[in-house]
Amino acid sequence: MRDGRLLATLIGRFGRKYSDILGIRLEGGDRHEIFKWFLASILFGAPITEKTAIKTYRCFEGRGLLTPERILEAGWDGIVEVLDEGGYTRYDFKTATKLLTVMRSLLSEYGGDLNALHERASDHEDLERRLRKLGKGIGKVTVSIFLRELRGIWEKADPEPTPLVVLAARNLGISRRKTPKGVLEDLKRFWRMHSAEARGSFINFETALLRLGKDYCRRGRCAGCGLQAFCEAAR
Repeated sequence: MRDGRLLATLIGRFGRKYSDILGIRLEGGDRHEIFKWFLASILFGAPITEKTAIKTYRCFEGRGLLTPERILEAGWDGIVEVLDEGGYTRYDFKTATKLLTVMRSLLSEYGGDLNALHERASDHEDLERRLRKLGKGIGKVTVSIFLRELRGIWEKADPEPTPLVVLAARNLGISRRKTPKGVLEDLKRFWRMHSAEARGSFINFETALLRLGKDYCRRGRCAGCGLQAFCEAAR
């Protein structure tokens, strides 16, 4: 009973998927929608606020820079301008260089199609390796953000949780394990046992843990999250 209420409360407060907020429709596996989410994931991967990442993505969207070709056509100066418009000023130069490198690699290796990258991957580990290989700066956090919302769409998408997800899961008593792999196993088990009591999907569950960890757990803002009682009961 307690765990079911925990799950329902957690998803209800924090579980909205980022792709849904951005109006990106991943369900059909369309290559263009998946690319949009990949671009957004790169933006979310920097240590910036959720609000800034969303605003910056909207700036790319407003200028029609939602394909590898269009981003390359914009060039370094054009990308920096878009990033600055979105408030991405602290990371604008580095991110512009990263985006150009990644777009060139994606076009040369996979014809600009991330679905082709997935098809060529032998398993989930190879999938993550291929994504990181697209360019310097595509690290584990960005890959986890990207693949998290592709669970159930890409067969080989099964990323380990990020440190913020692990932090929130441990605070709530959902997992006591120390490795990301072990925590993922506990999250899946918890979801199987209690998902009937909450709306949404496993993706909503993991997204909610990410937001809880990022906005509350790591900052010690326990009183404002609405889940303090569950954390106290888990101690």
